[in-house]
Formats: sequence, structure tokens, C-alpha cells
Amino acid sequence: MGAFKIFSAEFKASCGTVEQFLKPTLPEVAIVGRSNVGKSSAINCLVNHKGLAKVGKTPGKTQTINFFEIATNGPRFMLVDLPGYGFAKVPERIRELWGPLIEEFLRTRKNLQGVVVLVDSRRVQESDRAMVEWLMRLKIPVMVVATKADKVTRGNRQAALRELREGLGMEEDPLFLSAYTGEGKQMLLDQLRELLTLDAPLP
Repeated sequence: MGAFKIFSAEFKASCGTVEQFLKPTLPEVAIVGRSNVGKSSAINCLVNHKGLAKVGKTPGKTQTINFFEIATNGPRFMLVDLPGYGFAKVPERIRELWGPLIEEFLRTRKNLQGVVVLVDSRRVQESDRAMVEWLMRLKIPVMVVATKADKVTRGNRQAALRELREGLGMEEDPLFLSAYTGEGKQMLLDQLRELLTLDAPLP
């Protein structure tokens, strides 16, 4: 089996309410992380499209659930960008709207194949652990990806992995990813393919 490749990514919808969610027609993979984890850069790196997800100077810019249709050399799927969490500068009233929106999405999307949780490779926050634990309670497959890998020297990798595992309460190592150098991109793509081929009936 050859390497998994993404050929194109097309923005489909931006949803601020449950009623706006797209009708589930394709397998979906959601991506979530703290507002300052580099989520937009990671998405753009993954799909080879520098301007697909908007990279803002102020973390927390994504305030809706955004759907992107992805064409690959394997299964076509929907990449779903969830609002970032845990950043203090986002107004409380906005955060209060995000919570129920994200929860409804995660609880009700029967075609959701899994969630990619982005964490900063240099530190784990309590909100990261809470997100991973919540997804596990919902019995949703989780793939943890440590961003900004270029900020961690090779000599510090093992110590960083140990801290990430312990901080998140995981047994498996997260995958390092650098949107700047492309490190870890192909490995993440190949793991995405495995996630997309899990047996999960569409509605």
C-alpha cells in the first residue's frame, strides 16, 4: 500500500449552530486543540493548502465548526475543524456557546471516525487532558498529535514524550508534527487512513 496523499481540500460550511451542521454523507475526522496550539497551521500543512484554515495573530479566532471536504488517493472524507479551547482572551460568552456546540457534534455525529487532538509538544495543559479523557469516555477514537515539534531538540524528544504521556494519562506516544518543517506529516496522513478505514457505519 502506497503513502496516503491528499489531492485537494475544499471549504464546505462554517456552522455556528447545530441546525447548520451538514448532512452526514462522508466519513468525518475532527481536529481540536487549544487556541494557541497552531491548529490552523497544522491543518494547512496537512492538506497542502496554505490559506485553507485562516491563521490569525490572535489565538481563538475560530469560533465556528468548519467543514472541509478532502479528496485523497483513498477514501474521500470531511475534515472538521472544531473551535479552540482554553484561551483566556476569548470572551466568556463565546466560550459558553462553544461548549454545547462541540459537545453536540461529538455526541451525535454517527459518521465521526475519530478526533485528532493537538497539544503543544513543549507542555500539557489540564484542558488537554480533560479533552482526551472526555473523548475516551465517549468511546471516540483519539489520535494525539504534538505540534511545534521543531521547537523541541532531538536530545529532548524522549523527555518530552514522557511528559506528554504522563500529562495526558496515555500509554502510547503522541505523534510529533511540525507545520514549519513538515516533520511527522506523512506519518499523520498514514494514521488518518487507518482511522478512516475503521468499520463505522454511516447513517
